[in-house]
Amino acid sequence: MLKELIQLRRDRLTFAMMVGIPIIQMTLFGFAINADPKHLPTAVIAQEHTIYTRSLVRALENSGYFEMVRADSDEHESERLLAEGRVQFVLTVPAGFARALERGERPSLLVEADATDPSATGNAIAAVQQLASTALQNDLIGVLGTLRSGPAPAPFEWRIHRRYNPEGITQYNIVPGLMGVILTMTMIMMTALGVTREVERGTMENLLATPVHAVEVMVGKIAPYIAIGYVQVAIILLAARYVFGVPFAGSVGLLLLGTLSFIAASLTVGITISSIAKSQMQAMQMTFFFFLPSILLSGFMFPFRGMPRWAQAIGEVLPLTHFLRLIRGVLLKGNGPIEMWAHVWPLLVFTAVVLAIGLNRFRQTLD
Repeated sequence: MLKELIQLRRDRLTFAMMVGIPIIQMTLFGFAINADPKHLPTAVIAQEHTIYTRSLVRALENSGYFEMVRADSDEHESERLLAEGRVQFVLTVPAGFARALERGERPSLLVEADATDPSATGNAIAAVQQLASTALQNDLIGVLGTLRSGPAPAPFEWRIHRRYNPEGITQYNIVPGLMGVILTMTMIMMTALGVTREVERGTMENLLATPVHAVEVMVGKIAPYIAIGYVQVAIILLAARYVFGVPFAGSVGLLLLGTLSFIAASLTVGITISSIAKSQMQAMQMTFFFFLPSILLSGFMFPFRGMPRWAQAIGEVLPLTHFLRLIRGVLLKGNGPIEMWAHVWPLLVFTAVVLAIGLNRFRQTLD
């Protein structure tokens, strides 16, 4: 028993994992995870500005589920914001709404929702539908008091348009996300064990005796796994299309090109871990230490906008967060190169930073 305790004390990484993982899990599940996201970014297309428009916007904000980030948008801009995922909802107030309302014609208001993740919009849509009878209570007074809901129907009606996933099928959201989760797990794990395996087997000395530079060794370690990653991508895409019926609204070629940036980011994490770890056990532990926040804070399991700001800031650093937005945008929204670039450049920056760290660590190994 004393021998095992002494070994644990000397193996600082294992001891840190034993203490750190429970703390991380309690922090993430206790503070960061929220299945009922609030303050979802919303754009407003107001074709007329009246007291009713202001009351409707205020009613949505008071529900707690909506936060107006574009108060005077147009159709082109709102379409782009939805495609890029920068807003979750778009409210359209049509011209002539006030006149039709005062005549008792029950005009319609359009609410478009980015429903690629049904769990992120379900409660907000339910809150919208309940506002039809109360949003204009303080404005419909005097001769308009008869329009206030009671036994009569609500003075207006909502038209909810669930974009990109109108039926709210969970597989459309989960299956594309699985590609990112599987690539994260396998790419990092396989490369993390690459250098440490050679160190433990004694073949690293032979590799260091060859006339190669650090960057050449890292590229040589990474390149074979790119092909393996694309094999996994092909399997998942075929299953998504022919088993789960996930729609392919965008270009598969663009998706494969964007996937390369994510595979490169994952492989650089793995090779950097392998240059730091002293054994395969440590490499596995560090892989799990990176994988746990990735799967919890990326928006795969829980709505990303339901997390507090500090958790979203951490999630924005993780490659899986941007890849999930990229693949769902291409498959479900039909995004093109312009929309993809917003998610590709963070992956390239992450790859460059982690690769620089890995090269620095590997040069220390060479020395």
